[in-house]
Amino acid sequence: MNKKTVKEMDLKGKRVFIRVDFNVPMADGKVTDDKRIKAALPTIQYVLEQGASVMLASHLGRPKGGPDPEFSLKAAAEVLSGHLGKPVYMASDCVGPEVEKMAAALKPGDVLMLENTRFHVGEEKNDLDLAKQMAALADVYVNDAFGSAHRAHASTEGIARFLPAVSGFLMEQELEYLGRAVANPEHPYVAILGGAKISDKILVVETLLSKCDKLIIGGGMANTFLAAKGLNMQDSLVEESSLETAKAILAKSGDKLVLPVDAVVADKFDAEANSQTVSVESIPAGWRMLDVGPRTIQMYKETLTDAKLVVWNGPVGVFEFPKFAEGTFALAKLLAESSAITVIGGGDSASAVKKAGVAKQMTHVSTGGGASLEFLEGRELPGVAALNDK
Repeated sequence: MNKKTVKEMDLKGKRVFIRVDFNVPMADGKVTDDKRIKAALPTIQYVLEQGASVMLASHLGRPKGGPDPEFSLKAAAEVLSGHLGKPVYMASDCVGPEVEKMAAALKPGDVLMLENTRFHVGEEKNDLDLAKQMAALADVYVNDAFGSAHRAHASTEGIARFLPAVSGFLMEQELEYLGRAVANPEHPYVAILGGAKISDKILVVETLLSKCDKLIIGGGMANTFLAAKGLNMQDSLVEESSLETAKAILAKSGDKLVLPVDAVVADKFDAEANSQTVSVESIPAGWRMLDVGPRTIQMYKETLTDAKLVVWNGPVGVFEFPKFAEGTFALAKLLAESSAITVIGGGDSASAVKKAGVAKQMTHVSTGGGASLEFLEGRELPGVAALNDK
């Protein structure tokens, strides 16, 4: 990674603005999963240990461009306070005279949580006036929010134009592991793509095919590829508008693509649907594919045997329904047992390895679904590009 990190800055006595990703799940005004808050702790604690004061900024949800108590970061600030064992002051906004006064009064070791950046419409428009107001609060900008790095917003890209801008530890780790897959992958390199739609992932399929040795395709995406091969997928989700694209990819991928050979099918899209295991060539009329079958799992095992690097983005079945989660969980366990470097690309894949109880056995679980996908496509992420080069 050729970007400066927080370790390369003299922070003593400085006010440090850290962009974190506290876009956490909430219910009844309480945080229901604090994984993202915990992920930011190493950077926050390091900055405090260097004798600096900290200001934290994040978005939460999709408020309609104005203050809304439902999307306040107050609950996140309380959870953070518990983890740090010290008070976290809460601002009523992320800019403005009152916030400026609070920022100016911060002493080394103090922590101030700014209110949801998306309470300003200028945040998502990357309004440079808003970015400048945020920058005026601090001496140094640290971006530790990889999950938002693919968006050019005022708090992720704009602010970096007005302050020394460096990465936090979480951002650094993300760029290191995902960077291996993009820039200099170890071989054999196996990529696994799941999820519903090809159209969302055409670029990443093409980029990965040019770099990996095998590309395993599962989930709804696989249905479209199988249909493109001429199989009757009956009531399975098939993206008709992507059939020609799938045919073109099949024609040039040689033996790199690994598609399911058997399926767990259901008579309706429902957790309690009737199910049976069949060959992908003989799905009964009126039934749909919701998971991969045991022969396909065995094929995954053989494909992964000598892999040195595995990158996984997207489940291979409808794993939210326990009856159709077997393929995704079996894949998670195969990766847990593998000696390869295993990089999990955020989103549903991160949730799958957690549900399978093997998240700790992965080399790296990304905190950014959309960001990791764009990074794997080889795109430059605005929030990363904006950071100072070494």
